[in-house]
Amino acid sequence: MIPNKTGSLISVAYRICRPLGVFAILGAIVVGALHSRLFKNSAFPHLGEAEQHFVGALGFALPTVLAAHASNSQPGLSYEGPLPNLDGATAWFNSAQLNPKSLRGKVVLVNFWTYSCINSLRALPYVKYWAAKYQSSGLVVIGVHTPEFSFEREPANVQASLHDLNITYPVPLDANYQIWHAFDNEYWPAFYIIDAKGEILYHHFGEGDYSESEQVIRELLRQNGATNLDADPVGFAGGGLEAPPSGDIASPEPYIGFHLAERFASPGRLAHNSPKSYSPPAMPKLN
Repeated sequence: MIPNKTGSLISVAYRICRPLGVFAILGAIVVGALHSRLFKNSAFPHLGEAEQHFVGALGFALPTVLAAHASNSQPGLSYEGPLPNLDGATAWFNSAQLNPKSLRGKVVLVNFWTYSCINSLRALPYVKYWAAKYQSSGLVVIGVHTPEFSFEREPANVQASLHDLNITYPVPLDANYQIWHAFDNEYWPAFYIIDAKGEILYHHFGEGDYSESEQVIRELLRQNGATNLDADPVGFAGGGLEAPPSGDIASPEPYIGFHLAERFASPGRLAHNSPKSYSPPAMPKLN
């Protein structure tokens, strides 16, 4: 997970989101290779597609099946505060502006994400699945798009990515981080689940624990009177960048610079405090 507060220390144990995160030192090579085709377009809404092509060119196979199995344990729920006002978005897509009053009586899932984040993208199939499956039972999904980079602040770019990703639930563009700060959030992706009384009762940061999150959604829907919930666990086919990591494939955070460099792949030693030209390995290792 990436804390996004000025002066915060980045936790080595919880790094989640950077585009092209698997190939640390190769980042400069990727930028150069993609510049003529992608960066000349200031809109630049298709970073995920570019990464998919790059991963495929290196011969890495991404998982194509998503599946989550229901857990026997019941997730713990605890009061974390009221649903904050959703003020400050610079645009709303797929919906008029929502607020706690208009959402009262609904179970709400708030997902903080950004379209260039591989970890946000890999969680999207679950979010979209829940939005479609439980809408008739009283669930409202809100995908708060809080940009990491300047091009993600542009409404046209966000609109294009929503179209490409087939996202139809409400998405506020939180370009000034007002909703982000109202939740005191620090991570992409992040999930907050709110009951029908407007109380935040559960959160999850990062990928994973999808079955637990779905259990919470279902339990709060039941408490709100939903009776049309089937017993099927979440399970569906997906692939490419939207597939979650398997036991073999991860997405470690890259740092360019010897101070925090990890998974250094270029032949030869790392130079400290001096310029050096690096060459790529013939075939980068996985992760």
